[in-house]
Amino acid sequence: MSLRLRPWLSTLPIVVLLLASCSSDNARCELAPEVARVEAPVRLERLEKSFFQIRTPDDARRFLDQNRLFSRYFLQRGQVPDPILQQTLARLATNPGLQELSRQADSTFSDTTRWRGNLQQMFQHVRYHFPDFRVPQVKTFVSGLSQDLFINDSLLVISTDFFVGPRAKYRPNVPNYILRRYRAEYVLPTTALAVSSKYNKKQLTSTSMLAEMIQHGKALYFAEKVLPCTDDSLLIGFPAKDLQNVNFNEAKIWGHLLEKNLLYSTSPFLIQKYVAERPNVPEIDKTCPGRVGQWVGWQIVRKYMAEHPNVTLPQLMATTDAQRILSESRYRPRK
Repeated sequence: MSLRLRPWLSTLPIVVLLLASCSSDNARCELAPEVARVEAPVRLERLEKSFFQIRTPDDARRFLDQNRLFSRYFLQRGQVPDPILQQTLARLATNPGLQELSRQADSTFSDTTRWRGNLQQMFQHVRYHFPDFRVPQVKTFVSGLSQDLFINDSLLVISTDFFVGPRAKYRPNVPNYILRRYRAEYVLPTTALAVSSKYNKKQLTSTSMLAEMIQHGKALYFAEKVLPCTDDSLLIGFPAKDLQNVNFNEAKIWGHLLEKNLLYSTSPFLIQKYVAERPNVPEIDKTCPGRVGQWVGWQIVRKYMAEHPNVTLPQLMATTDAQRILSESRYRPRK
């Protein structure tokens, strides 16, 4: 089977905004009145400045004491002995290479007001659907490319050095097909997908290909609902040409999964091939992007929600029956 690219409809460049890419449908980008009324104030603190003032282990101790939540969860204070942690922080803060990377990150993420506003809008959407959601404290930090993002009920930490992009002197040590997603415009989608895990229920018994596809599909649907201005290519992390490719060949991709009897396979090896990170899925076609199973799961969930307009986002996220979602979606891609 050969995947074909649909001819481009326009030669105009795709413009990607810093934190969210709005579609041509301007109505999607306006905060609905019922969402705008939701209170979700964001407290955002840039820790890089105080971190790079550290010169000695004593300075590091004061930094840890002043940022107890951050120290406990992100730096794992209490699990790592204080003397070791203090010495490590002092060494990192005085490292010239990390200082240079911090300057690059700071220039990329200098508009703190905009960051705060975009995060607040995302959290307003989350709280609109899930009123029990607690808005976490938000910190930015330069981790030395050790951890890209951390979130729990109390704290969100964004390591800005991961998301500087191609011009960064130092970049995360990951394959290129993953590296392309470490850019500023992917911060919010990455955060939204992380938040979704709090609500995205899953069967704890044996996992099938279909179950994994739907699980990821629910996460992506959650992300599009809390980031309604964000382009699909940013949510799924596909380059525009790859997204256009899978859209055009949706029926062929679905046909492959059916013909090979893959939906109910419980083989971790097979599931990884279609759902996990890979540069491509040559079993379908060399032009088919990795994680295509996640994308198909997303389309099934979208169809299910279109068929059931009374189902709420919390109800969807609580559903663990992947077969039910598929059956009731009436998903049949057009050939």
